[in-house]
Amino acid sequence: MRVRQRRRAMYDMIVTLSSYEECCDFLDDLCTGKELEALEQRFEVAKMLSQDKVYLDIMKSTGASSATISRVKRMLSDGTGCLRDKIKASLEEEET
Repeated sequence: MRVRQRRRAMYDMIVTLSSYEECCDFLDDLCTGKELEALEQRFEVAKMLSQDKVYLDIMKSTGASSATISRVKRMLSDGTGCLRDKIKASLEEEET
């Protein structure tokens, strides 16, 4: 139960962030540089997978391992769908 409360408290705080700068500051305070790099890399991998890029191109472009790419691919297919839907909407918006 305690883990759920901690998670809820953190997510409740995240949804109060009101600007790009505030979001950056919050994550800079909360995460190490390496943790942010890992999140950014996973996000880029997810975008590239959503664009049907192949593993080798993703590895070259992002520096991600095949294991990381595989985990992100599994998350995109078996996860909640939120990230997949947000990326899809963002890519569609870029096309217009």
